[in-house]
Amino acid sequence: MSDDIQVPRRGLLTASAMLAMFMQSLDTSICVVALPYMQGSLSASSEEITWVLTSSVIAAAIMTAPMGWMAQRFGRKTVYIVCLTGFVSVSMLCGAAQTLTQLVCFRLLQGIFGAGIAPLSQATMLDIYPFHRRAQAMALFSMGVTMGPMLGPTLGGYLTDLYSWRWVFYVNLPFGIMAVTGLLLFLPKAPTRPHLKFSWYGFAMLAIGVGAVQLVLDRGQILDWFTSREIVVLTVIAGLAFYLFVVHMCTSDRPFLPTALFKDRNFTSAIIMVFCLSGVMQATGALLAPYLQKLAGFPVQDAGWAMAPRGIGMIFSMFLASRLGMKVDQRKIMACGLLILGAALYDMSTWTPAVTLSRTMFTLMTQGFSIGLVFNPMTVMAYTSLSAQYRGDATAVQSLARNIGSAIGISVCTFTLTRGFQTNHAAISAGITPFERILQGHDHAGILLDPSRRPGAVLLDQMITYQAQIISYNNDFRLMTLAVLPPLLLLLLMRRHALPAKVRG
Repeated sequence: MSDDIQVPRRGLLTASAMLAMFMQSLDTSICVVALPYMQGSLSASSEEITWVLTSSVIAAAIMTAPMGWMAQRFGRKTVYIVCLTGFVSVSMLCGAAQTLTQLVCFRLLQGIFGAGIAPLSQATMLDIYPFHRRAQAMALFSMGVTMGPMLGPTLGGYLTDLYSWRWVFYVNLPFGIMAVTGLLLFLPKAPTRPHLKFSWYGFAMLAIGVGAVQLVLDRGQILDWFTSREIVVLTVIAGLAFYLFVVHMCTSDRPFLPTALFKDRNFTSAIIMVFCLSGVMQATGALLAPYLQKLAGFPVQDAGWAMAPRGIGMIFSMFLASRLGMKVDQRKIMACGLLILGAALYDMSTWTPAVTLSRTMFTLMTQGFSIGLVFNPMTVMAYTSLSAQYRGDATAVQSLARNIGSAIGISVCTFTLTRGFQTNHAAISAGITPFERILQGHDHAGILLDPSRRPGAVLLDQMITYQAQIISYNNDFRLMTLAVLPPLLLLLLMRRHALPAKVRG
């Protein structure tokens, strides 16, 4: 759509797109708080239960890329409605799942249908708002993205506590019905291109590469990484698939993704930034729920409330960034956001289970505030110099980077947490010997911790496990602090966003 076209019922269409985006972002965050309950109900290990998160995210990552082609081939409205309807339907199946295998399979389907929601919502918002209002439009769009993480943990905590974890999936039904109804009524039909060709080869190579990488990350810890033939084979397959995908994209007359996308310096830099920051956001959420509930002893409702302020901070900062972006260099806003994010993550690396609810909420609000300062100007700058004809593919690639970053972030942090726990447990245990004075004593503590007696050995192991977990979580948050460095360096490559003429004047 041209910037001069007046879009009828723009407000109602905006609300419908935001509601669809809210439902999709809510689905990820609302599951995080309920994971410990799913783990107990489905008899899953701590590594296996993360598949509930990563299966959906990686399926969405694989299916995001062809959404641009599907929207042009079959019409954006048709694809949009199918994605939303399928997403809600499979959500009901997730809630009814009886085994971990069933839940993971249904989550895979949920990710496939949910893959198109973010890029189609974003493309719709970019089309119905003129260029000079695009920053405000992205702030509105981001509200749909951030309201989910804000309300998800709190809502998930209440639903899980009052009913069961199954209701974190059933809650999608009313939001889905309203979003589908709004789009059916207000989204105009776009012309279709029935003869548009699709690069099945490029899609297959990308899907194989992404899927193989995720399997390596999910199963590596279980199979002891490269000592396993399966991990070695999967790694080779992933490397070969990505190589063939890049060669196909650079040499084919009709590549799966146009190479012009990656020739734009701002867009390419923004994609890498989205990858890094999405991994931090999702990994933080995945680690916080078990930390607050299992180590800090928060009830599930308090854990939900503790995580909610992150969304509040994001909403406030996104509107602030949209206002400042018309007057200040967007790169400076992003630099401030990244530095604040690094400080918040470092503060989390100093937490102990004695952390108060107020400190937790303040730190997470600060983290959300920093994310909003980065994402809003980054989205605007990504499309500043990009031709409108690539907008559909560009939003799909941005969602692809977000989903892959999220999946890899969760998997890497889960792996480092597990490996760190094993290392720290061994290191602490090595320092405890029968010659310790407290173990030789005949007082109450010495009797309780006597390792020669089974109750004493069990209690001693529980204490070591507790301390090893604390150290492992702190190290993971400290590792995430380093993820801020690549986006900071990328700011040096991005071109300054040109202000509209009437603002400059």
